[in-house]
Amino acid sequence: MLWNFVRRAAVLAAALWLVAGCARQEQRHVTQGHVFGTTVEVTVYGGTRQHADAAAAKVLSEFDRLHRKLHAWEPSMLTGLNASIERGEPFKADEEMVSLLQSATKLSASSDQLFNPAIGHLIRLWGFQSSDICAHAPSAEEVRRWVDARPSLSDLRYDGTTISSVNPAVMIDLGGYAKGYALDRAAAILRAEHVQAALVNIGGNVLALGQPGDRPWQVGIRDPRGSGTLAMVTLHDNEAIGTSGDYERYFMKDGKRRPHIIDPRTGYPIDLVASVTIITSGGSDVGLRSDGNSKPLFITGPAGWEAMSRRLGLNEVMMVDTTRRVLLTPAMRSRMEGS
Repeated sequence: MLWNFVRRAAVLAAALWLVAGCARQEQRHVTQGHVFGTTVEVTVYGGTRQHADAAAAKVLSEFDRLHRKLHAWEPSMLTGLNASIERGEPFKADEEMVSLLQSATKLSASSDQLFNPAIGHLIRLWGFQSSDICAHAPSAEEVRRWVDARPSLSDLRYDGTTISSVNPAVMIDLGGYAKGYALDRAAAILRAEHVQAALVNIGGNVLALGQPGDRPWQVGIRDPRGSGTLAMVTLHDNEAIGTSGDYERYFMKDGKRRPHIIDPRTGYPIDLVASVTIITSGGSDVGLRSDGNSKPLFITGPAGWEAMSRRLGLNEVMMVDTTRRVLLTPAMRSRMEGS
């Protein structure tokens, strides 16, 4: 019944969105690009096309800068840091990198290390540090080696902007955090450019600024087992929606789907959850929180997601498990019913 409710809500909201979109099409200026290994889209509402293009160009330029700086396997500041950690040497970074890692460390601690960007060796072992993902089957001994090493962002030490680690097994991969940070940077740029309203989408992680006319932004939540939309939700000013799913970066092995989200406790990909979607509101890091906070819920799974949601202060959450069962917090249900 719950799945049918979601379907009905999606159909109704989609119809309303199409009507509203046609009425105001001339006021929406859309710019697309490709970065972070996914499609990005900046939609600016109001103003001239020239102003929208200039603002969107600054956003895409910033995305490219962050992509080059935070790439996990191509030469970047992050790979330089990881190489220094492996050699047991300090690395001179910058204030932005230090701030990003320290905020990620706080989320790691509050999630009992389920959000753990320090497990890059495990991510690489499973073949996910690659643009071309293919089936991998690492041995149990290889997996256990990196689990037993217990890498954690709490192993990092800071001396100003110089970073070192007391654990050489730390390899940082910010694939579950960088897109959210990029959303916040985009919002800062668009506000500085005096954009009236905008929607920034990085591969399904979306942040809203302002309001397009007399109706809030509406965003679709992807069906993790289909090509369509599972539901539509409204987004208000300075709100973000983030989804972690098993449908983009994954491979099939022995009849099992192996997604890129790995449980740091076992070293194996999660196979109980199809997607987790959360909505965050307020503050200068709303995008960052929408990206990072979905991972602990995905790893906790259907048995513990509600407790983890409360622990992380998340009110609006939707989980779809691999049996297509839809689980909703009351606040998320209310938002979907009101969309």
